[in-house]
Amino acid sequence: MNAIPHQDTASVDALHTTIAQLNKIILGKDVQIRLATACMLARGHLLIEDVPGVGKTTLAQSLAHTLGLSYQRIQFTSDLLPADVIGVSIFDRNDGNFHFHKGPIFAQLVLADEVNRASPKAQSALLEAMEEQQVTADGTTYALPSPFFVIATQNPTYQIGTYPLPESQLDRFLMRIELGYPDASHERQLLSGRDRRELMHSLTATLTSQQLTHLQQRTKEVHVSEALLDYVQALIRYTRNSAKFVAGLSPRAALSLLHAAQAWALLSGHSGVLPEDVQAVLTAVIGHRLVPTSDAALRKPADIGEHVLKAVGVP
Repeated sequence: MNAIPHQDTASVDALHTTIAQLNKIILGKDVQIRLATACMLARGHLLIEDVPGVGKTTLAQSLAHTLGLSYQRIQFTSDLLPADVIGVSIFDRNDGNFHFHKGPIFAQLVLADEVNRASPKAQSALLEAMEEQQVTADGTTYALPSPFFVIATQNPTYQIGTYPLPESQLDRFLMRIELGYPDASHERQLLSGRDRRELMHSLTATLTSQQLTHLQQRTKEVHVSEALLDYVQALIRYTRNSAKFVAGLSPRAALSLLHAAQAWALLSGHSGVLPEDVQAVLTAVIGHRLVPTSDAALRKPADIGEHVLKAVGVP
């Protein structure tokens, strides 16, 4: 395996500084912060599902601050229209022409807050932009900024006024994570410390968008051995053959798992992907893609990930 180039090592060190800064804002959630960073390195999009008030929005804002990315927040509501996401053409009486005014989707980091409170039509406008990295309005195609990263938050589906994302749309997200409640010690720090919004103003950018784009390219180049591919294929094949799931993982899910593992390996300073890199990201990548059968005792993503890892040994 080739060693990580010196310039990439410096950039990865800057990413570790980013993670350290975020850990001062979002207390006790180092794994989730690392997963969010890995998701961005892999050029994916992130879905955070949890109850209100656990720091989902704060994580998105803090990540944009520390990475020096332009940031927009879209509050998804039941009356949100696709034009509220991508933009609208407005008639100018001075020149007699329509001019396109870009919507909030034209930012490098977009927070789609409470995405499952909007109608499926508004959801599809966001998901199309995520997939195509561009939007089309009035016959004209507009490229989205680079890098482009969407963090969508989703309330639990048992809450009133939610429109659950169908499986085909959930599959557009590279990872899904939960923040959860803080433990007692971190919650005490939160209660006795400064307001998180005040602390966000003290964050400094550790990377430029150009450096982040370079790291995303470097992530794709992290070495993957034939034996590691055997392991990934064994994991995917198990989900397809198991009676525990309605349907197995798709080829796109397999690619997502591999790319996420490459990002985790880069963050961990590995010159190539190791089985533990795959294991570290597995639950976040597959937990929202697999639907357990009605008789399966697998209801939480963590249960699904643990089951698959135990069922498939490392070659």
